[in-house]
Amino acid sequence: MKKTIVGSLLALASAFLIYGCTGGVKTYPNMPVKGVVEDGSKETFLKVANATVWLIPATDVATMGKTAIEVKKDAKNDEPLEDSLAANRGRYQNTKTNDKGEFSFADVPGGKYFVYVEPATSKYLPGGDKSRKALGTDELGAAPLLIKISGNVPPDAKYIGSSACIECHEEQQHFTKTLHRLGITVIGKQSKLQDFSRFPDFNKGLNKLMAGTKFYFYGFDKGRSFDKYQISEKAPADASSVSFTATFYKDGDGKLKFRTENARDPSDKPRVYPVELTYGGGVYKQRYLFRVGANLFPFVQFNQDGNDSYADRGRKQWRDYHGDWLYNEETKKLADPAQAKSFDKECASCHYNGYTLTKTAAGDYKAGSNNDRNGELDIDGDGKPNEINMGCETCHGPGSVHDKAKEIDMPATIVSPNKLSAERASMICGQCHSRPQGHLKNDQPVNAANKMMLPGTARNVFLKDYTTREDGAAKDFWADGLHSKSHHQQYTDFIKSSKYRNGNQLVACSDCHDTHGNGKFAHQMKADPKTAESCTSCHKDSTDLKKHLADKSKCTVDVAKVTCSDCHNTKTMQTGAGFGKGLTGKDGKNYWLNDITSHVYDVPRKDNKGVKGVASGAAMPIPYTNPCGAACHDTKNL
Repeated sequence: MKKTIVGSLLALASAFLIYGCTGGVKTYPNMPVKGVVEDGSKETFLKVANATVWLIPATDVATMGKTAIEVKKDAKNDEPLEDSLAANRGRYQNTKTNDKGEFSFADVPGGKYFVYVEPATSKYLPGGDKSRKALGTDELGAAPLLIKISGNVPPDAKYIGSSACIECHEEQQHFTKTLHRLGITVIGKQSKLQDFSRFPDFNKGLNKLMAGTKFYFYGFDKGRSFDKYQISEKAPADASSVSFTATFYKDGDGKLKFRTENARDPSDKPRVYPVELTYGGGVYKQRYLFRVGANLFPFVQFNQDGNDSYADRGRKQWRDYHGDWLYNEETKKLADPAQAKSFDKECASCHYNGYTLTKTAAGDYKAGSNNDRNGELDIDGDGKPNEINMGCETCHGPGSVHDKAKEIDMPATIVSPNKLSAERASMICGQCHSRPQGHLKNDQPVNAANKMMLPGTARNVFLKDYTTREDGAAKDFWADGLHSKSHHQQYTDFIKSSKYRNGNQLVACSDCHDTHGNGKFAHQMKADPKTAESCTSCHKDSTDLKKHLADKSKCTVDVAKVTCSDCHNTKTMQTGAGFGKGLTGKDGKNYWLNDITSHVYDVPRKDNKGVKGVASGAAMPIPYTNPCGAACHDTKNL
């Protein structure tokens, strides 16, 4: 069902042009506008007939951007173009393409517009490559527009695996170097679809375990989340606080295993588990997946930037990860994890390419993913390896029909994210870089059939069909309710930013991140985030950083020592140990630096609810508490 019509706020046209990022007013002439809609590339394409071409006034989208975004099903302002269109179908100028894909507007009133294409059938997806930047009528009328739109995966398409994709698209081989491909690895067996060359310390934690490591689990705190125990390689001074130990070792067969022993009851027989997979390792942390029967479970976390001198248990080198699944504090006995806590059911959907889930008669949860001859592991027992990391089809859709199609028909049978509207393109990333709960009532965003969203799906369809809770709970945010506290919530923050909703340039994740891994910078960034150029390539009015700092904050710091990201990319979220200590607060304790960037892109101020009056060690990291401000920031006022 299409969203209901928005009220008068978004229905009224503004007399002035409102820009989302740069400001300014300009008068535009009335102009005739014409063009053509095609799929494919410059060389291989088909004309798209009977598509509706809409002109969405930039002023309406800018006005929407001034409203607080609604994070809920059937929201009226969380999809800038689709919601604007839903509210104004009777008012916006539109025309249809003819059999040759051609369209024309005889007289377009002066102004700026997003050009949005709505295909006649589901063969194609809405948006088009001209839908992301608002164009003035002077540009729109200067020459015929060439609009490229994305195909859609046919209903009968099946997954074929990344190896099959790379056979034809050899130029994307570097995708195998991205962390999306390296997230889960089989210990001692590197897949041909995994290239670790960019991450020399990937298995720093694993190597420590293989060399032999004994951990003491003590100081149980039932009020905490996954790290209810403190964990140490050294026996704590209070031996009575130890519940159990876990000793990792390389067995005679060369396999990594660990043995749990009950520190409170020596008569309780030790248990031994094989460790088969690593989970993470490229940046910040790595966990280890062990097997119990048919199921895999994660255990212990290695923090690459951890420091055992820190009092905060979450910032030490090793951190408990669900040791409470292996020991029952009520019975004081060793235990096995519950089947319902398996990795297949709780975590795998955002990692496996073509995820499926089946509950067996024995009560186990068996995940599936597409077969690939170079896959990492045969997880479903059919004798064929599976791709248990993200693959090409995660973002482009199942490729079997595309693979067998005639060359001229290929573009219409696969999703091209760069030809989608920005809001649909970002949703591909957003389904996992947010914190909704799906139909399994956990953090896996799956529908009632335990399937993940196909690329090109609208945000509202995702929320309605794939979630039972739209995003994070209150505990996943800082006290201001705006900035994310829990990790992998970049999209959660991003849709609140002016980059997502404005009247100038609608930004998608891929504008800054190279999804195929071409870039040489961390986090697949297209430009070095340590330089101003990563921002000023778009924000050309802020190239004078010294003037910008003085205007915005009266800051006189040496501009050679800071850059845009120091203030606008505050790392409010923590996934590993964080980046160490911030300034010392008035309580004599230090503030912390976290390791995951908020994508709100604002500059949290010192009067923020997450900071003002909050104990230093529990406060939200903000630029004011970072070490760079030691010479001029007075934390005693916080």
